[in-house]
Amino acid sequence: MWQGFTVDEKDKKAFLKDFKDADIDTKLDMWFFALDQEGLWEEMLDQMSKIARIKQLRAMQKKS
Repeated sequence: MWQGFTVDEKDKKAFLKDFKDADIDTKLDMWFFALDQEGLWEEMLDQMSKIARIKQLRAMQKKS
């Protein structure tokens, strides 16, 4: 079973503190990193949804 990583409240606070304390170039890097992660997870959720729907349809086809 896949064991992923988690970002907990402590990690979130540390990231936001680093962002607050960073210079403008680092803030931009952090901003774009977060946007890239958002896009990545949106794509992964979309693929997961498609996989689940296909699996469900195949299970229904086997029953009929």
